[in-house]
This record gives sequence, C-alpha cells and structure tokens, in this order.
Amino acid sequence: MLSLAGASTGGCAPTRRHTISTRTRIDGLAAVAAAGSRHSWRPRPSTVSDLRTLAAAGNGSYTLATEHGPVSFLAGVNLGSTSPGHQPGELAITAEDYRRDFAAMRQLGIRVVRIYTIHPPAFYAELRRFNLAHPDDPLYVMPGVYLPDMSFETQGDLYAQPVTEAFAQELRDAVSAVYGTLDLPHRPGHASGSWRADVSGWTAGWLIGVEWEPVAVRDTNDRNPGAPQVTGRFFTTTPEASPAERWLGWRMEETAAALAAHGDSAPIAFVNWPTTDPLAHPDEPYRTEDLVSLDANHITATPAWPGGQFASYHVYSYFPDFQHYQQDINQFQYRGRSDPYVGYLSLLKTHHAARGMPVMVTEFGVPASIGSARTAPLGRDQGGHTEQEAMKINAELLTAIREVGMAGAILFLWSDQWFKSTWNTIKHQVPGDRRQLWHDPLSLEEWFGLVATDPAGPIQQPRQHLTASGPVEQVTASIDEGYLHLDLRFRSATALDGPVVLGLDPIGPLTGPPYPGTSDRNADLIWSLAPRARTGQVLVRQEVDPVGLDADGLPAAYRPAPQSGWMPYQLVRRGLATVPTTGVTLAPAAAEVGAVGWGTWDPRAVNYDSTALWQAEGTTLRVRIPWAMAGLSDPSSHRALWPGAGDNTVPVEGIGLTVTAPAAEGGEAPAALGMLTWQGWETVRYRLRLKAGAALVRDAFLAAEQAGS
Repeated sequence: MLSLAGASTGGCAPTRRHTISTRTRIDGLAAVAAAGSRHSWRPRPSTVSDLRTLAAAGNGSYTLATEHGPVSFLAGVNLGSTSPGHQPGELAITAEDYRRDFAAMRQLGIRVVRIYTIHPPAFYAELRRFNLAHPDDPLYVMPGVYLPDMSFETQGDLYAQPVTEAFAQELRDAVSAVYGTLDLPHRPGHASGSWRADVSGWTAGWLIGVEWEPVAVRDTNDRNPGAPQVTGRFFTTTPEASPAERWLGWRMEETAAALAAHGDSAPIAFVNWPTTDPLAHPDEPYRTEDLVSLDANHITATPAWPGGQFASYHVYSYFPDFQHYQQDINQFQYRGRSDPYVGYLSLLKTHHAARGMPVMVTEFGVPASIGSARTAPLGRDQGGHTEQEAMKINAELLTAIREVGMAGAILFLWSDQWFKSTWNTIKHQVPGDRRQLWHDPLSLEEWFGLVATDPAGPIQQPRQHLTASGPVEQVTASIDEGYLHLDLRFRSATALDGPVVLGLDPIGPLTGPPYPGTSDRNADLIWSLAPRARTGQVLVRQEVDPVGLDADGLPAAYRPAPQSGWMPYQLVRRGLATVPTTGVTLAPAAAEVGAVGWGTWDPRAVNYDSTALWQAEGTTLRVRIPWAMAGLSDPSSHRALWPGAGDNTVPVEGIGLTVTAPAAEGGEAPAALGMLTWQGWETVRYRLRLKAGAALVRDAFLAAEQAGS
C-alpha cells in the first residue's frame, strides 16, 4: 500500500499484485475512423515465368496488383511483437491483440503491416481470418527477417558460420510461417508452435536484415575479399559488389528460392539506413555514420524472378547529423521552403533510378515524448513533441515521401513499446532488464506509437492522504507505471502567488548546500513551480545528476555552471563534434527537459498536452512526476540513481517529500511531509488510446491510397 508517513513502512520487495490487462478496444478510434475504400483491394496475382506474382518491383516502380487496378504506393505501419510489461523475446502479443489491431488499422486507412521477425502463429491466423472476412478490404503483410545471431556486430564477420547458418534457417522458417507449414519447438526469445494459416496471398514483399552496424560491415569486407560473387538463379551481383553486399545477395537468393518452391515470386529488399547508404556525406560530423556503404544497385534480380527487387531504407528526419550541414540537400526546395529530409530522399531516389530500382522508406516518424535526443531541421526533432505535434510531423513526412516519388512509406510505429531503450537515457534505467515494467516519458524510443499504451490508473488503491501543518492542508498521492502523482491542497490561494518548491529525497541526506531561498538540505531533486507565471524548473544535486553518467557525450567543461551545487535537469543531445568540410566545432548540446510544462494531461480535454507535468487551480496544485525526475532508476524494484555507486544505483525505501510555499502572513513556510513509500511490482496494467492528432495521419494514409491507385 502507498503511504505517506514520518517513518518508512518498508515495502520494497516486488510482488505480483496485478494481471496484465489489454483492452479489447482502442479509446478515441471511433472519432477518427475512416469510411471504407470505394475500390476493391482484393489481390489479383498473375503468373509470370511459372511463378505467381502479386507485386513486382522494377523499371523504377513498385506495383501491387489489386482487383481495382495496380497500386503504385504502399502506405503502412510497423508492428512490434510484444506488449507493455514484456521484453520483445517474450512475444507476449495475443490473438485478441492482433484481432483488435487489424480492425483498427483498417479504420485508419492502413493497407500494409510490416513485421520484423517471425510472429507467433496467432498473427498469421488472425490476419487470414481478417482478410477472409474483408475480401475487398484486406490488410497486406510485408514480412521482415531479423538476424537471430547478432554476434557479427562484435566479431565483425557476416560470413562467420554460425551467423550465416542461423540467418539462412531463419529465412526458410519465415517463409514457411507465411505459408502455414512451420513447426518450431519452444526456444527462449523465439516464437514457437505450429503455423497452419496461409497468408501468402496477401504478401506484398519481403525485407531481410537489420540496420547494419558500420564497423562490422567494414570488417566483414576486410576479412572476406575473396567472397564469391552471387551467381544464383534469381539474383546475381555486379563486379562492384563488396563482400558484405555479396553476402546479402546470397541471402536474397535463398529467400527467393524458398518462395519459388511454393510457386511464388515477390519483391525482395535488404534493410538499409543512411549510416550505410551508398551516398557520400562529407559533412557528417561523426565518422562512423559515413564509414562504409551497402548499395542495392550492386545486386540484380534475374529475369527468372518477376517479383524483382527494391531498395529499403529507414530514414528519420533527425539522423544522421549530415542533414543539418550537407549543402545539396539543404538547398532542396519542397512546398516553398528548403527541406533537407526531402532533399536526401531525392538523392536516394536518383541514385537507385540509375538501375530502375524503386525505393521504399520502411521506417520514419518522430516520437511524442518529453525526452529528446537530437534536433532536426524544420523542428522535426527526435522527441520533445506533444502528441499533436508528432502526428502532424508524421503526416507531413508520409506525404513528402509519397510526393518525392518513393514506392512506399511504413510508419514507425503502431503502438508505444515500454521495453525500448534510448541512447541518452539507457544508463539512467537500471536494471535494464526491468525497463519494460515502467513507462519513462524521458526515454523517447518508448513513444513512437500511433497508439498510446497508457498506464491504466493508480497501481495501488486507495490513494493516500496526509494532513500537514503550515501552508499545506493536505497531500494526496498515488503512483502508476509512469509517474508519481501529487495533489497538494493549500490553506490559502496566497501559497500559489510565488514559487512552490517541492523537495524530493529518494537517497537520503547528502552533504551539500540547500536550494537557494530555502533551508532544505535533504532534497536530491527540486521542483520549483511558479503557478501565476506558469513556469517550472527541475533542478538536481550535482552529486546525483544523471548527465554525470554521460560525461563522454557532454564534457564537464561544456556543462552550465551549477547553481549553488544544483544543476538543471537535462538530457544529452550531442557530444563534442566537428564538421569535416568546414572545421566548425559543434559544442555539446542538451535538452532542457527540466523546464517542465504547465497544462492538462487529460486526453479527453480540448487543450490536452501530453508533455504537461503540472497545473494549478484555486488552492490546488497537481503534479505528475516522471519517475526519473524523482531520482528513480527503476521504481518497480525501488532503485534510485546514484552515479558512482556500484551499478550506479542504490536501493531505497521511498521518497522523502517536502514543500516550501509562501505563507499567508508573508515570507515562506516549509512543511516536512515525511516519506512516500510503495510496493514494487512485477506486472503492469495499461490501456490503449489513439493519440491526439492521429486524424492527420489517417488523412495522409487516405490521400496516399487515392494517389497510389
């Protein structure tokens, strides 16, 4: 039970108190559901070279054959394989989840779902059931095949026998899963069971591989100069193909052979991203982001493979950094302004057009998160967006990808995923194997979804109340998997005339000065909120500042000067770097996430702000505190962040809470409110909600359907 008391009541041991609850509906969907298509999207394959071919890529275009005619642009969404509270290897997504999600995708005008790996048998069974129930309005699938053995990233050799054999088997298994002919025993981290649902008739193409680690690709090339060229029945390589490109060509040949054994052909691509693209980026400040190339132009589909091939890229508006500095893409004009993102896509399209190869953007998007990790031209940053802002950017990017002439756009991601890590918060979330048990607003990778996976309300009931002396009349506290919630009721509205200072003390007294203007020496973090001005600032003691763990990214010399031993709460955005072509030194940069926003976080409100953390009305101040901004590295197991202590964490019993506010008679009056404690948790509850602004993305999907048909 949650308690606020002068003395700790313990309760640190995690307990299995709740079952995971997925909702059978997605809140907010009905308000933006689109009408069905006026056309029949029933697949209409043809037979070419004795192979059934539903989609074909070549001569600069990608064509899906449907009953109403050829479709030249595929718009879709990426779908993960797990749910909150689980790691991806647990494959915890259920048949009920798939059934709900497929119906929702149809209502939003989504035509293609891309998966990254072999999903449980329920995915294929539910997809077949859905498509048979909606024969003129089906959902097409683009299967992906992930590398089961990622040791090549550390060993630097794709040709290592375990890597090659494991991937070749995974390719065969992925094809068998699509045809409903696969049986796999239980293996940790992998789907298992019997696949008996054939969804091959709705398969729009295949994506193999991952975002390739550049040093490992370079080392693969160096270690295998004599690797054989691809001389397969369906794919060959050009003399310019590097050893890594030849390895990929052989895997594409193996995929084609497995499909041909079932009498089918389909477009095939290997996954790529700007880090290993075939273009030169001399302005890129970070050397490894332009170290080596993988060029789909060096692999060729033979006439025996009518499905052809395409180039696939994950392209984000904020990465890599060359988008800020590369002149030819910064000068590119789109809709009356320079747009480096569209300029870069145009260069990719031009490069592959030389071989008649269409290009598809198979990942794009921005997250709706408080945390931010990179800036981008035109404000399309990696995080730091409200839901409405993120959805607007996603709709703009989808439209731009279509208008620049790409073959398709697959949005990342269908729903928020709690297990995801972010480079500038990963050291702050310890232990990492419990990350999926809480939803961190500062870790932007968790917030890319079109669908929100919100904590389903307070974990422990009832809410706790504390009557206090001084200006504070009562505090009501509750917790969920994302936030510590505090409602503070003051005796007089005078208390909200000046800054209200909340002191949070998870670790215990530290030797250091008090926050300026108070006598509080016990707090590790300070929330200073000015209700009348609607401004707020979070400060952290220098000793427990999480940025201290990221010193390699933000050297101390570039940190802002501490305020009497206190630092503004920040996240690293960029380390020290130099633009090679100009010699300009780029100072490290940080996101000022401690400048906490005022507003309402009720999704039902007209003025809903998903990034808002506090509000005041009358004599009541309401605050929701992200666990990281209360000093916790894992609230589910009561660990607080303390750089330099063992694994940089310490066990804690709770969080001490103090409040300093203006008193009615003038001056400031502190109120020591005691210790907030709670029981840990092992399972989570969540609810699903279409994010605010998603109607813009729906409109972009519908426009893509009309333009591509």
